[in-house]
Amino acid sequence: MNIVDLVGNTPLLELSKISLKPGKPRPSGVVLYAKAEFCNPSGSIKDRAAKAMIREGIAEGTLGPGKTIIDATSGNTGIAYSMIGAALGFPVKVFLPANASMERKGIMRQYGAEIVETSPLEGSDGAYLAVREEVEAHPEKYFYPNQYNNDANWKAHYQGTGREIWEQTQGTLTHFICGMGTSGTFMGTSRRLKELNPGVSMIAVQPDSPFHGIEGTKHMASTIKPGFYDEKQADAFLEVNTEEAYQLARRLAREEGIHAGVSSAANVLAALKLAETLSAPAVIVTILCDTGMRYVSDQFWYGNGGGSS
Repeated sequence: MNIVDLVGNTPLLELSKISLKPGKPRPSGVVLYAKAEFCNPSGSIKDRAAKAMIREGIAEGTLGPGKTIIDATSGNTGIAYSMIGAALGFPVKVFLPANASMERKGIMRQYGAEIVETSPLEGSDGAYLAVREEVEAHPEKYFYPNQYNNDANWKAHYQGTGREIWEQTQGTLTHFICGMGTSGTFMGTSRRLKELNPGVSMIAVQPDSPFHGIEGTKHMASTIKPGFYDEKQADAFLEVNTEEAYQLARRLAREEGIHAGVSSAANVLAALKLAETLSAPAVIVTILCDTGMRYVSDQFWYGNGGGSS
C-alpha cells in the first residue's frame, strides 16, 4: 500500500449543532450529514478525481516516463496532482491564479511541483486558457488530464463518492446538495444517487454573483463551463453569499469543531438554508471539500473579509 491507496472511503459526519441562525434550532427531524473529504491524504476531495485521471493516463499509455503532469487548478486539484505525482514518480506543473492562498502554493512546492501563476482577475478561467497554450506549444512534454473535460473526473464520484454516501446513509438520504467547480463531484455523485433512488433531490449550489470569494466554486452563468457539466442533472439551484459563507466557516470551527474551507462552508450554508424549507423526515447530505488549514492566512477567519475571486 502507498499513500495513493488511501484516497476515498471518507467518513460521513452528522452536523448536529449548527443551524442557520445561532440559537435557533433546525426543524425537528431534519438531519444533516457532511462527507469529510478533508480526510483524503492530500486534504481534499480532489484526490479522487486526480487519482482517477492519472490512473487512466497510465493505463492508456498517455502518461509514462518522461512526461510531466500538467493542468490548471484553483488549488486543491493541483495539490492532489502534486502528492500523487510525488508518490508515483512523475513531475507536476500547475497553472493557478496568483491570488491562491500561500498555504496552497507552499504545499504544492513542498511536494516538488512547479507553479505558474496567472492573472487573479481572470480566476480559474485564466489558468485554464494559459495551460492550454502551453500544452499546444509542447504536446510531447506533457500529460494533460484536463480536469474540466475529463470524464474520469465525474466517474470517480459516480463509482466512489455516490456509492459511499448511499451505503453510509443506508439509502435513507432525501437530498444531496453541493457546489460546483469542475462540477465533477455533483455530476458523478448525483448520477449514482439518482440511479439508486430517483426520488432523491439533487440541489446544485452556486455563488450569488460572478464576483465572489468562494474559492473552488464556479458561478456557471459567467464562466467557461466544464465539458461534462449538465445543468439538467440538478433538480434545483441554490445561491449563497460570500460573506455568509465566511461567517459559516468560522461558526463550523467553533460550533462543530470542523476546520474547513470556504467552499465547504458554502455547502453547509446551502444545506442549512434548504433545511429551513423542509419538514421531517429529511436526510440532507453535503460535502466538506477540504481542510481549512490551507487558508489560515486568509483574513475572513478574523471577520475582516478577505478571500479571492
